[in-house]
Parts: sequence; structure tokens; C-alpha cells
Amino acid sequence: MEFFWQLMINGLSLGFLYGISAMGFVMIYKSSSVLNFAHGELLALGAYIFLAFMMWFKIPAIPAFIITLVLCFAFGFLVERVFLRPLIGEPLIFVIMLTVGLASMMKGAILLLWGGNLYTYPEFIPQTLTLSLGGVNIQPVYNVSFMLGVVFLLIFGFFFKYTSQGIFMRSVADNQRAALSLGVNVRRIFALSWAIAALVAGMSGIVLGVINGINVHELSAIGLKVFPVVILGGLDSIAGAIVGGVIIGVLESFTGGYLTPSLRDVVPYIILVGILMVKPYGLFGQVEIERV
Repeated sequence: MEFFWQLMINGLSLGFLYGISAMGFVMIYKSSSVLNFAHGELLALGAYIFLAFMMWFKIPAIPAFIITLVLCFAFGFLVERVFLRPLIGEPLIFVIMLTVGLASMMKGAILLLWGGNLYTYPEFIPQTLTLSLGGVNIQPVYNVSFMLGVVFLLIFGFFFKYTSQGIFMRSVADNQRAALSLGVNVRRIFALSWAIAALVAGMSGIVLGVINGINVHELSAIGLKVFPVVILGGLDSIAGAIVGGVIIGVLESFTGGYLTPSLRDVVPYIILVGILMVKPYGLFGQVEIERV
């Protein structure tokens, strides 16, 4: 029974991380209808920037973490302004293919600077954060992952509900034309969506790097798990992204613990196929009805 609860807690912590990361993906899709295929590379970018600050510049973990998030946020703005904004009005497939090209560019840049080796962060999470619940020892990294997930969830919940920019983002996500007619700067909202998506992806990449080590190929592959997560929850549902992330994280944890670790990466895609067959719009996705 202790093993069961250990797997459950690990899965919940990892699932929160998947859900927060997928939330950025959903925000981009809801605001601009773009599928971001560079999401995994954004995860890797955050992990490597944090590693550079800690190893090259010897900056303590907390300041390095904050600076990394700020840089990821600024990078998201830059990507939207330089690469995506000129394509406004063009066919959507052009923008989607651009994100594929951006993924290759970022991955190539990381490989040029760091290579394809596996790196690990210096120990910076104190062992005093280990918790023991009913005989189950919860490792510090999973505690930190869970706490970060909850904190970011609360911050974004407050942002979307009470700030003007958050309300504007919700209005653009619901109806771009109506928001534009009310004076909302839609282009700024697109840039903000990309910036927040890059920020949450960078945070997720850092924590995943602490758990599994830092390797651009592995982090890029983990970034692809955002697709089964958001399709399970609903491609246009932010709350569904969180629920889908938790479900995928828990199922991965139990698959690796009770079956074999080699199958844990396959489970999300099996779920993806099953969900598409039963509920094409996901658990919380909005069903679109076209009248002819």
C-alpha cells in the first residue's frame, strides 16, 4: 500500500507539472488557433538557461530561477513579434509550419552550445523538504514540483479573473472579432500568450531537469506529451489541461511502477487514441456544431 501511495504522490506532482505546461499551449491555441510544435524546445530552453546560470555564472538557485523565468517570458514576446506577427492574415498552416521550424532552430542551437549529453543540476533542494506521510517518504523534488504547480495555478487563476490583461485574454479566446470591436489590442494579447507559454514551459523544463536530468532530446520528447494532455482535457479548455495533466502523470507513474518503465511513454498516446475515438473534443472541450 505504501508503494501505491508513493506512486500516486509522484504522479500527482508530475501531472501538475504537465498540466501547467499544457496550460500555456492551450492559451496560444485559444487566442490564435495555432498549434505550437516548439513547446518541447521551450521546455529545454528554460532548463538549459537555468543550468548555464548555475554552472557558468555560479548564481544561486532562487535568483537563477527568477532570472530564467524572466528571460523565457521575454523570449516568448520576441518569438511572437519577430517570427509570428508578420504572418498574421496568412493561412494557418504557414504559422504552424513556422513553429516546426522554430523547434528545429532552437534544438539545433542547444545542441551547438551543449551537445546531446545528459547534464544534472548541482544539488540545491534541501533534504529537509522531504515529507513523510503514513510511512511514505516524498522526495523534495516532488514536493517542490507540487508546490510550484499549485502556486502557478493560483497566480494564473488570479491573473485571468481579476487583471485587465487577463480579462482581455479571456475575451480574445472567446471571440476575437468581438474583442477587437471593443478596442482590445489583439496583437498584444497574442504576444502575451506566447510570453506566458514560454514562461510556464521554462519552469516545467527546470523541474523536469531536476527530476530526470537535462537532455535536449528527452525534454523535446516530453514536450510532445502536451498533445495527449490537452486533447484529453479539451484543446480549448485551460481547466481541462490541468485535469488532463494530472491524469497523464498518475497513469505514467502507475505504469512505470506496476508494469514496466519502457511503457510509461507509450501510455499517453494510447489514451490519446482512445479519447479521440470516444470523445473527439476531450473531457472539457467545447463541441462545435456547424449549421449548413
